[in-house]
Amino acid sequence: MTIPLAVAALLVGTGTAVAATGGAPGVGDPYFPLAGNGGYHVEHYGLTLRYDTSRGRLDATAVLTARATQSLARFDLDLEGLKVTGVNVDHARAAFRRDGQELVVTPRRAPSAGEEFRVTVAYQGSPKPVTDPDGSADGWIPTGDGAFVAGEPQGAMTWFPANGHPRDKSSYDIMITVPNGRTAVSNGRLVSQRTAHGWTTFHWQQSEPMAAYLATATVGRFKVEQYTTRDGIRVYNAVDAREASAAAPVLKKLPSVLEWESGLFGPYPFRNAGSIVDHAKVGYALETQSRPVYDAAPDLSTLVHENAHQWFGDSVSLTSWKDIWLNEGFATYAEWLYREQHGGDSAQKTFDSLYARPATDGLWAFPAGDPGSGKNIFAAPVYARGAMTLHELRGAVGDPVFFRILRAWAGEHRGGHGTTAQFVRLAERESGKNLDSLFTTWLYTAGKPNSA
Repeated sequence: MTIPLAVAALLVGTGTAVAATGGAPGVGDPYFPLAGNGGYHVEHYGLTLRYDTSRGRLDATAVLTARATQSLARFDLDLEGLKVTGVNVDHARAAFRRDGQELVVTPRRAPSAGEEFRVTVAYQGSPKPVTDPDGSADGWIPTGDGAFVAGEPQGAMTWFPANGHPRDKSSYDIMITVPNGRTAVSNGRLVSQRTAHGWTTFHWQQSEPMAAYLATATVGRFKVEQYTTRDGIRVYNAVDAREASAAAPVLKKLPSVLEWESGLFGPYPFRNAGSIVDHAKVGYALETQSRPVYDAAPDLSTLVHENAHQWFGDSVSLTSWKDIWLNEGFATYAEWLYREQHGGDSAQKTFDSLYARPATDGLWAFPAGDPGSGKNIFAAPVYARGAMTLHELRGAVGDPVFFRILRAWAGEHRGGHGTTAQFVRLAERESGKNLDSLFTTWLYTAGKPNSA
């Protein structure tokens, strides 16, 4: 596909100088300056992985089909920790060097602006997670029977060379070969599964655009369930036997949860859905696209939250990590709405209980609309105060307009990106009201608001 000039400018990024003949080492995100890369857009990733679970060894080849947005005498890929054994660009051997998390590639012939080119990277090693600013593990996390693979915000680079920022979304083919008895689960559709000589290869295909951090290649001893919902969504669930009894009653509700969310937010944005329930105990779940990954059996609220992200975060993606409330605040408010509409506390009651917290509570530690650093993007204000912002908006515009805003946001930005400024403009357009004071107070003002 030909990338529009407006999109090309976005992908090159702002805030990071771009040399005339070299792509920038990052897109200029203020929280993760080296995340992503300038000068090109990855249209498709073809990943071929072989993971020996007994040795924790990964042997892999990545083929990236990209389009240059400027002349590229050199360009960067994000890749952490693994050994690169060779790089080709358009079938010609390319020079490369490592610079921290950057794999710097110098092709024999520089792709011109607008030109499609193909990069092949061969690499190997024992993948390990990175430690995020908040201290959590992120990326390829080895487990006793495989690996728990969850890449938000920067972990994709621990297992494949990536343009690792949400601004760059691509299609994927991921082929994972693992020892017999293990199952490898990724995003989208299972194209094929074949076994030979003690190994099984799973070919997964995610055709809808996906940010790199939402890719997974989780490996373990899983019990698999497959079915199609009455809305035609293909479901693939993979569950660790140790979590099966606790997970079963929750996963049984997945079709009804997706149907309920589709009723509120608009049509489900993908053709495939499901769950990966591991026995990893890493402390979080992640909305890996089309198939969230859980470190243990989820409760119903977590199932609702991670699947709400399929609309808010996966289909409609960020352009900057400081706007993370657009992901987490929306998914958290989906939890509130689900409880309200299924016999639990009203959203107003949930709001009131949070607002009752004193001004010294961590809920008011920083504004949800600009957390201040990567350390804070998964902290309580982003989730809870972000949801409170939406509840305030709902009160200001009324239910019919509010739910029209949510559907318009998911529909108009489907498969693309959105910013807080765009959401504010949409809310004002749909409501016919000036909402600047509301969003300034709830998203950008430090401390506890004076009134609810």
